[in-house]
Amino acid sequence: VLWNHLYKKTHDMTKLQKGKTEQLLRVDEHDFTMRPAFGGPAIPVGVDVQVESLDTISEVDMDFTMTLYLRHYWKDERLSFPSTTNKSMTFDGRLVKKIWVPDVFFVHSKRSFTHDTTTDNIMLRVFPDGHVLYSMRITVTAMCNMDFSHFPLDSQTCSLELESYAYTDEDLMLYWKNGDESLKTDEKISLSQFLIHKFHTTSRLAFYSSTGWYNRLYINFTLRRHIFFFLLQTYFPATLMVMLSWVSFWIDHRAVPARVSLGSTTVLTMSTIITGVNASMPRVSYIKAVDIYLWVSFVFVFLSVLEYAAVNYLTTVQERKERELRGKVPCPCGMPHSRTIMLDGNYSESEANSLAGYTRSHIVTDEERQEKMVVHLALSDESNTSRKKGLKSHMGLRIIQNTHVIDKYSRLIFPAFYIFFNLIYWSVFC
Repeated sequence: VLWNHLYKKTHDMTKLQKGKTEQLLRVDEHDFTMRPAFGGPAIPVGVDVQVESLDTISEVDMDFTMTLYLRHYWKDERLSFPSTTNKSMTFDGRLVKKIWVPDVFFVHSKRSFTHDTTTDNIMLRVFPDGHVLYSMRITVTAMCNMDFSHFPLDSQTCSLELESYAYTDEDLMLYWKNGDESLKTDEKISLSQFLIHKFHTTSRLAFYSSTGWYNRLYINFTLRRHIFFFLLQTYFPATLMVMLSWVSFWIDHRAVPARVSLGSTTVLTMSTIITGVNASMPRVSYIKAVDIYLWVSFVFVFLSVLEYAAVNYLTTVQERKERELRGKVPCPCGMPHSRTIMLDGNYSESEANSLAGYTRSHIVTDEERQEKMVVHLALSDESNTSRKKGLKSHMGLRIIQNTHVIDKYSRLIFPAFYIFFNLIYWSVFC
């Protein structure tokens, strides 16, 4: 009952006016294919935008998708109508096709559409003095030129550009209605991979050689990438692989299968990490920050493999020289005195007994024989001094230890250089 009472007191404009809406606005009396004040000065068209959501940022396609409310403000005296209450009239998208509206488009857009659920999301509000508010809900995907030289420690600045397609600045003056206040954003806007740092507006003239100068409006926003995801997925695994490659420096150099398999595993894992990161990135022609870290880490892992190759080769060369020297030592049979020389390495008992005329000072166990062998060489008093000189001139007998000296230095050099690299890397890119 209350609703019926209020309904009766409310003026119904469709009943008060004896004609159609087009007749009220005199749509049929004017040619709306031409802009307002055609032939006169440029018509001012104010614009404001409310950003509803920033949907996606694609590094591979180098674009972004944004949903926004785009509103235009202008005055068209052809749409003025008499009103005693000075109230506006609001229409949906069906009237838009019958009147003049600004032909604003998105520069560098790839895809865009006006939402149409449940009907076209278009609103037209006409005031008695001819002022018009034209609002649309649009989703647009536009290009964003991104610089990945600091990826993933980067910040990206993208712009959504608006411009009249047909009217130059002599016919249509496009401007932000309230300056920086013309751009509103939803406080709940957030992205999983980026922190939205700043929204702001700018405007300038754009020149086309064949058509002239046009007013262009910019919606600029700055995005800063969250680093924590990449620390977990890229930097930490790469660092752990480098540290794992250092384990081989503590493994006996005679354990060939263990050290070779460890080196191969770390190299292949680093290759997989590099491939995975580049698969989700555009194929740019410059080096990214993550590339520097991953490839330097790869070099450290690869050098640890080469380090063992050097250790294995040098050990083999030394053992060969020791065997050659042992074969060239003459048999000083019948010499009354003896002198003890210690040869380190793995020698069998048969090899020791093959030195005819050499007396063994004592019998060693099998375990001791694996580490060293004691051989007594009987040297005469007359040839003792000359024998020492002969051995030194041929080759100084050296102790071949189980842990090669290169491994000892590598345990310190590799971590020190990698820590130094990390200090420089993070200080430069952070």
